[in-house]
Amino acid sequence: MLIVFFFSPANTSAELPGSNQVLRKIVFGSCVKQDLPTPIFYTMSGEFPDLILFLGDNIYADTEDMTEMRAKYDRLESNADFRRLRAEFPIMATWDDHDFGVNDGGADYPQREASEKEFMRFWEVSPQSPLRTRAGVYDAKIFGPEGQRVQIIMLDTRYFRSPLKKAERRVGGPYIPDDSPEKTMLGDAQWKWLEQQLEKPAEVRLIGTSIQLVPEAQGQEAWGNLPRERQRLIRLVQRTGAAGVVLLSGDRHWAELSCCDQDVPYPLYELTSSSFNQIHPRGTPTENRFRSDERTYHRENYGVVRIDWDSENPSVTLEVKDMEGGIRIEKKIRIGDLQPN
Repeated sequence: MLIVFFFSPANTSAELPGSNQVLRKIVFGSCVKQDLPTPIFYTMSGEFPDLILFLGDNIYADTEDMTEMRAKYDRLESNADFRRLRAEFPIMATWDDHDFGVNDGGADYPQREASEKEFMRFWEVSPQSPLRTRAGVYDAKIFGPEGQRVQIIMLDTRYFRSPLKKAERRVGGPYIPDDSPEKTMLGDAQWKWLEQQLEKPAEVRLIGTSIQLVPEAQGQEAWGNLPRERQRLIRLVQRTGAAGVVLLSGDRHWAELSCCDQDVPYPLYELTSSSFNQIHPRGTPTENRFRSDERTYHRENYGVVRIDWDSENPSVTLEVKDMEGGIRIEKKIRIGDLQPN
């Protein structure tokens, strides 16, 4: 007799760490073309991370048809490398434009509510989660005991974002900075929520933003297209006295390290990792006066945040790694240097 087992997609994810678990290694990245191979997921599994962050473009849906979007999520779910990664290691996720549903899209995307439901379904968000009670997919959690607390903040830069201003196309794209006080990146509710999160005690705070914040906009999508909003986040870090902030971003299809050290409470580092399985066709990065390491990396890559709690001066090490796990960009930062003035 032939017995066939049908496996439900539910309960296929590793559980998130407990609130008192010390995090020492967080792996992150972005941009997964669901129809292409993903051998880099195998390499990432070899890191044995405490947590993985997916920063957006987790599929390339680009549709208003939710049947098509679900089929593309299911295509990723059928990927053996992804299933293994998801089953063995806990994941937190946010979205960017392509898994939101439209290239460069924001609040004017007509299917944002339906798309949010597909996001919740795929990432198996619990019915009891606060995410189920509000618009948008932003989320935050704190792990570890006092003295070793890591706060993970995952922003939603899509659901509430105002339309961007366009002009003649530059190297990075057609967008230009817009100083309008009416424009928003996060929306009122998410800004209020973010302030509440930054007021909570933590030694290290990793803020996941699908698009870059520190680098200036050179035509591409970035926080710099809404400079008031970019400055608002920096001022919020300063006003709340939030220590230990490091920004993690994706989107660009290359990796780089940026740092802003002027008009900030302490050096504000941002590590960009992208893409998991796509190569940028141009191959040359846009100009970035905040780039703190001359190296950029344009093949498949992922980011690693290693936290050394055991040394006399605890530190955070930021790394970009390639398909073989080789380090392409690296920066060690003392946690004591990420304190407000």
